[in-house]
Amino acid sequence: MNMDHGRTQYQLIRMALCDQIEHGGLKAGSKLPSERMLSERFGTTRVTLREALASLEADGLVYREDRRGWFVAPQRLVYDPTRNANFHTMVTDQGRSPATRLLSASLVPATAGVQRLLGLQPLTPVYRLQRLRSVDNRVVVYVENYIIPEYFPGLLEHNLERSLSDVYREHYSTSYHRVRFQLYPVGLHGDSAHHLKVTTGSSGLLVTRVNQNSEGLVIDCDFEYWRHDAIVITAETG
Repeated sequence: MNMDHGRTQYQLIRMALCDQIEHGGLKAGSKLPSERMLSERFGTTRVTLREALASLEADGLVYREDRRGWFVAPQRLVYDPTRNANFHTMVTDQGRSPATRLLSASLVPATAGVQRLLGLQPLTPVYRLQRLRSVDNRVVVYVENYIIPEYFPGLLEHNLERSLSDVYREHYSTSYHRVRFQLYPVGLHGDSAHHLKVTTGSSGLLVTRVNQNSEGLVIDCDFEYWRHDAIVITAETG
């Protein structure tokens, strides 16, 4: 009996919040009332409330930030891997506001995984950039770029809060001509969870890119750790 009541409450909470989000009563980016207040309004336990919120979070309708609470998720960004558009162009073209913040930039020995993607010998030095990107002031993706220095001498002296493709084109006369993508769901841990302000183990999407120049040479690779509710992958062929 109690189990059935909990399930009914869970469904009522989910339906009520979905209705408010769909019809604009709860606007994108707005903060939900505290869990205590929501529990009182729905006359339920926090356990049942959190089950409903977790279900909405899995659907990308709400999201949680550590120590800040629950928020209504904004519209997803359309991510088309077949388009050769950088992050700033992709976001701006969709009427949104992009920003990139450089967290660190250094010369480090390539890890085994990076050396495999870039075709390097063990412990070859590479540039590593750690960057955090946002859409409409909401942090959505943590990125690690690994770049072969011989193609871009003095790269760390440039403004790396811009698009790398713009820096390559303007200062090194180099452009991406071929990109290999790999996309799969992951749990967010370590730096990605910390910088995206999510609980360790939260769902994310990892986009790995290996980029070649016009001569077919691999010049860099990057690992994009996206919030799972931030993008929708779409592509058209033919």
